Amino acid sequence: MEKIDIQTRKRIDFIEITNQIEQIVKNKNIKSGLCFIFVPHTTCGLTINENADPSVRKDIIEKLSQLIPENGNYSHTEGNADSHIKSSIIGHSLTVFIENNSLQLGTWQGIYLCEFDGPRTRQVWLKIISSI
Repeated sequence: MEKIDIQTRKRIDFIEITNQIEQIVKNKNIKSGLCFIFVPHTTCGLTINENADPSVRKDIIEKLSQLIPENGNYSHTEGNADSHIKSSIIGHSLTVFIENNSLQLGTWQGIYLCEFDGPRTRQVWLKIISSI
């Protein structure tokens, strides 16, 4: 298993981690396989989305904040109930195909760590499985 440490900068922050994951895949010299990506945290998640226009990330963050406000009427008293809900909706794991030693993503796709309770130091865990 490989681990990547990510320092988030804001309470809600989408950080593109595609290049870091791609570099680990390249170092493994995998002809064909799968890359499993997981975050071991309850207040952040992972997503694949557009990496060309930053307004997409801004729109996702704004809509999640409208739907799940930070100061809602929550039972959880630690002040981060919204973060738990947002990360549950986004999800904690991804699977990406590997072909010819490269992640197989669409033209405009990037992989993002989605921070909902930062700033913090987060870990992303990778398990790379070769099929050949």
